[in-house]
Amino acid sequence: MDVKEIARRVAEDPWRGKLDEVLDLVADDYVMHAPGAREPFRGRDGYRQFVTAYLTGFPDATITVDDQIAEGDIVVTRWTGRGTNTGDLMGMAATGRQVTIEGISYSRIADGMARESLIIWDNLALLQQLGVIPETVPAPTA
Repeated sequence: MDVKEIARRVAEDPWRGKLDEVLDLVADDYVMHAPGAREPFRGRDGYRQFVTAYLTGFPDATITVDDQIAEGDIVVTRWTGRGTNTGDLMGMAATGRQVTIEGISYSRIADGMARESLIIWDNLALLQQLGVIPETVPAPTA
């Protein structure tokens, strides 16, 4: 399996009910840097904790890979996430709102395993779509 395929599976498959299968592609020393996290998520347990927190808040969540670029052991993945907030999300009550966010993952894949990821998405837009923070710019009209 090439580095792009591993990065794609790590990004998409947990949201398709394949978390346990994906954990086989996550190294014991994996480090994930994510928005809002005070400390990186570490190892398979950290990866599981991250995914489980978002699946609790968005049980119907999906991630779709839109584009990838790879050079050596580095893969940059542009993705779109969608879901409905019907469960608690890290202490916030469910809003029932649907969200769509775009993000980028910068991942290092070595020896067939995900070793490190820096995940970036617009957390402000996520909170605005949830209605937790008011929108600062009016949405465009059709």
